[in-house]
Amino acid sequence: MQGSKGQHKIIILTAPSGAGKTSITRYLLSRIPQLSFSISAATRKAREGEVNGRDYYFISPEEFQKKIKNNEFVEWEMVYEGKYYGTLKSELDRLWKLHQYPLLDIDVKGAIHVQQQYPRESLSIFIEPPSVKELRRRLISRGSESEESLQTRLNKAEYELSFMNHFNKVVVNDDLEEACTEAEGIVKHFLGIKE
Repeated sequence: MQGSKGQHKIIILTAPSGAGKTSITRYLLSRIPQLSFSISAATRKAREGEVNGRDYYFISPEEFQKKIKNNEFVEWEMVYEGKYYGTLKSELDRLWKLHQYPLLDIDVKGAIHVQQQYPRESLSIFIEPPSVKELRRRLISRGSESEESLQTRLNKAEYELSFMNHFNKVVVNDDLEEACTEAEGIVKHFLGIKE
């Protein structure tokens, strides 16, 4: 994992909101000690229980834009109006120096950007929901969406599903346990970790 960019490996998990990406990310981190969560930068306010430097690097929009100008991001997006998220180059370097493989839990556009910059070093896995109807049910069950934000997320999800063939692997999350096991096998194979 040391040395040139070519020897570094990155695991990218991406999915529409509500597809189970975070649950699968947590599972992989608990099962593969060589992985380490890549902490994204975000301009949104911390939610209750979230910690700066553990869940996200919470920064102001002005600071975020300054980092964009200084080319400090591997990828960044304005995911929702005025809300920026991104992966800092310094975060990947921090994890590689710790001899860890960064696990990126990021949106679809961001995942495509990282993959383009690290085509041989990255493994990208798209988590596909069984259907948009099921995605709607999952988002409603969270209880955190207004009708407007629900529709925004579903429209975005349908758009993101159109990019699923851009990724190395697609895992359908119909059954979470099966999806986790499948993702674990794919990642271990890519990293050369024996079962």
